[in-house]
Amino acid sequence: MSDLAWVNGERLWSSLMEMAQIGRTEKGGVTRLALTEEDRRGRDLFVQWCEAAGCIIRIDAMGNIFARRPGLHDDLAPVLVGSHGDSQPAGGKYDGIYGVLAGLEVLRTLNDLGIKTDRPIEVVNWTNEEGSRFAPAMISSGVYAGVFDLEFGLSREDKSGVSIGQALQHIGYAGSHPVGGQSLHASFELHIEQGPILEAQNITIGVVTGAQGQRWYEVELTGRSAHAGTTPMDHRLDALLGFARVVEAVNQLGLEQGAEGRATVGMANIFPNSRNVVPGRVFFSVEFRHPDEAVLARQDQQLHDAVARIAEQIGLQHSVRQIFQYAPIAFDKNCVEVVRASAEALGYSHRPMISGAGHDACYLSRVAPTAMIFIPCVDGLSHNEAEEIHPHWSTAGANVLLHAVLAKAHV
Repeated sequence: MSDLAWVNGERLWSSLMEMAQIGRTEKGGVTRLALTEEDRRGRDLFVQWCEAAGCIIRIDAMGNIFARRPGLHDDLAPVLVGSHGDSQPAGGKYDGIYGVLAGLEVLRTLNDLGIKTDRPIEVVNWTNEEGSRFAPAMISSGVYAGVFDLEFGLSREDKSGVSIGQALQHIGYAGSHPVGGQSLHASFELHIEQGPILEAQNITIGVVTGAQGQRWYEVELTGRSAHAGTTPMDHRLDALLGFARVVEAVNQLGLEQGAEGRATVGMANIFPNSRNVVPGRVFFSVEFRHPDEAVLARQDQQLHDAVARIAEQIGLQHSVRQIFQYAPIAFDKNCVEVVRASAEALGYSHRPMISGAGHDACYLSRVAPTAMIFIPCVDGLSHNEAEEIHPHWSTAGANVLLHAVLAKAHV
């Protein structure tokens, strides 16, 4: 590991600020939804910068952009870095794109320093990670990793009925290269934490060892709608009362798991939703996240038990249906150790972390040795126009990425 290899933090920050002008919102965030005109402009700028850095550009059938810096032994499997360029509506200007542009900065730094690597290095800009225009999220890295087939990926539609395939054609990023099937030596994704832990603990680098598993449920409680003024309290079959108790129970199931527990009721529809009618039905979501599959299995049973018990107490009918399951991810131990050692060698404070959010790296870990690097974000705020990082955090993360790449890009 060369002590001379340090990124140009000012150049990286300048690139971030220039990219943030594309889709800029009044409050300083960005709206750059996948495969919109704003996304096209962001892609064009990224490609322009990569070509100026001497990269070879490859675009696959899902619109994923790969910028390749050849290696001394260019037939060797490459080291892949990158993230995504799309945003949430009125989202932040660092989520995703920071990892893409930090990858570009790694290549620029290697050029500046005249460092040649044995293996090629590729920077990827994944299509539609956010899932805010096309569901599900992480669709293109999912196709790359074989989780979804290409037909499924291209056929996903937005609320206006436009498919990913049609949108790619419209913005000129329907590539001809196959999706996936490439041998990768290692993969690293650098990202803002999107949570408060690193900043609160005054730690610069999160060494991400894995990602939480997830289980999503749709729950329905059915009682009887009735007049709010004429129906005595002891004659009511109040579905909203049952809902309130289930929310309390779900919250407790999360608290019982300590720092790694996550339990959320994020959406509810109340029927008939009238101020003078006792609610007769409530439909709502429940989500659990945890890095241990055994805990998620136990929470599954606890949820079913709690809903049944509460429904019986009030006299309600109930249903609980799991609609999504995502197993916990453990990143490659060697890649994780490379990240830790890089942070240590550079003198940055660091700690192991579990990612609470899904990332493209989670799917990529199925087909390549993979790890992630986190840097803090102010107040842990993300998916918000007020999302913010400090330039020295940005530089630190890119330096760790650079040294992790150097460790893996030599035979």
